[in-house]
Order: sequence, then structure tokens, then C-alpha cells
Amino acid sequence: MRISAFPKCWIEDIDSGRMDLFEWIELSAVLKCDGLELMPSFLRERTPGYISKVRRAIREHGMVVSMMCYSPDFTVESAEELTVQIENQKRALRLSAELECRFCRTLSGQNRPGLDTKKTIEQVVYAIESCIPEAEKTGVNLVIENHYKDGYWQFPEFAQRMELFLQIVNRIDSPVFGVQFDPSNSIIAGEDPLVLLDAAAHRVKTMHASDRYIEDGYRLAEVIVAFQRNGFPEGLRHGVVGKGLNDYDAIFLKLKGVGFDGWVSVEDGMNGFSEIEESVEYLKKMRSKYFW
Repeated sequence: MRISAFPKCWIEDIDSGRMDLFEWIELSAVLKCDGLELMPSFLRERTPGYISKVRRAIREHGMVVSMMCYSPDFTVESAEELTVQIENQKRALRLSAELECRFCRTLSGQNRPGLDTKKTIEQVVYAIESCIPEAEKTGVNLVIENHYKDGYWQFPEFAQRMELFLQIVNRIDSPVFGVQFDPSNSIIAGEDPLVLLDAAAHRVKTMHASDRYIEDGYRLAEVIVAFQRNGFPEGLRHGVVGKGLNDYDAIFLKLKGVGFDGWVSVEDGMNGFSEIEESVEYLKKMRSKYFW
């Protein structure tokens, strides 16, 4: 198990240029992680010189790029739009390889009103399978996350429910394809993350370690209803990993049982950088407990 960090709290700042990527790299050095997770939009340039500079800056702090967090939208309506989405995913795979990163995230796409479930599953499977040759060529694993909504999307994730997510995962048989597991997203879906993990643990290659807690005055059932209404949960907030709703002892015990040796990335910091530090320290203790 290797530990990395993802600057969820600064996504918009880095995307917009208000925070320089190299500033985040320097800031993260105090975490003493094994890696950093990036998004393609974090890179201001795609030139070989700039990519080399990013890779070198991360390696100077004893880290590597753990995963490229990409968000394709494979539920688009037209064949032309789908081709663009597939090509963008392939481009993200190539960028991952250039950064010497071995994992690149994929998603199903937005749950647009009126979608035919069966046809949409076929389309998503087709899109991901179209990217498998590029993953094999670049040596980068393509990992699909049980996501709930990209911050820039209008609608929640199509395969947000476990039933749909597993139908997609189980249709794709390739050693370079697997699961990017996020237990908090299962909670938002109103499902038990341990049930999903039971079904998909053998396919998990990477994981987001986030945690959520219920704000005073809310109940979990009310939070789920709020999610279904507007796509983002009211009354459910990010917090330090290990202090929220997720049972990480049970999660890591299951992962240990299937020989998991991939990346676990802290997706945190919404209440300040100190929470990322505390979450990383928690994961280091869990690694010692279950994997070392």
C-alpha cells in the first residue's frame, strides 16, 4: 500500500491559476507521502519541457505521480461527441505515461434525464473498451471510480448506484482495467461501501481515502434525499479520514485479504491543510497495522 494526496480543496484554485501547481507540490512535501495525485487541468502546458519539470519537482521530494484523476463523459448523445470523449481519455492516458504515472481514472458520465439504462451501459462499456488498447500501449492502468458527481458536471454520475457500476466493471475483462474505490461515494449513494467492496475488492487497483460526517441537525436519510435532489449532499461534510462514517478497519482488512498493494490517496483538506496532514498520518498507521 502506497499513500498519496489529492488537493481536493484547491482544485478550482489550481485550475484557474490562482494557485500554482508547483506551490502545491512544495506544500505537500511536508506530508511525506509516496506520491501526489493530479488532474490534467493542473498542468499549464503540455510541452515535454514543462511535463519534465513537473515530474522532476515531484521526484525531488521523493514522490511520484500516483494517479491522473480524469473525468470523461461517456453518456453524451451523439457519436461525434462520444468520439471526442474517447480521444480525450486516451490523451489523459498518454499524459499519465509522460508523467511516469501508472494509473488514470475514468468515469461513466452524466446521468442525463431520459437515458435508456441498457443502451447507456453498452455505450459506456464500448467507450472504455475503446481506450483499453491505448492503456496497454502506454502501460497505464485505467481505473473506473464509483463516483457521484464531477464538480463541473450538471448531472450526477450515471453509474453512481452499485448495480450499474458493477454491470460496467464486470463487462470489461482486461489486466489494465480495474476499480478506483471511494467508500464515501457509496455512502452518498445510500449504499454500504463494504457491500460494494465485497463484490469488487479483487478488481480494486487504487482508492480514495475520504471521510464524511453528518452535521448537527441532519440525519443520513435526509442527506441522501438532498443528494438525489441537487447532486451534492447537504449536511454531509468532509472530515479527517478515520473519524467519519467509514469503517476503515473493515475496508483495509478486506483489501488485505485480496492482496491489495496499490495507491490510497487522501481526498481531503476541505477544512484546512492540517486535516490532510492528520489524514495522511492516520493512513500511515493503518498501513503499518494491515500491510507491513
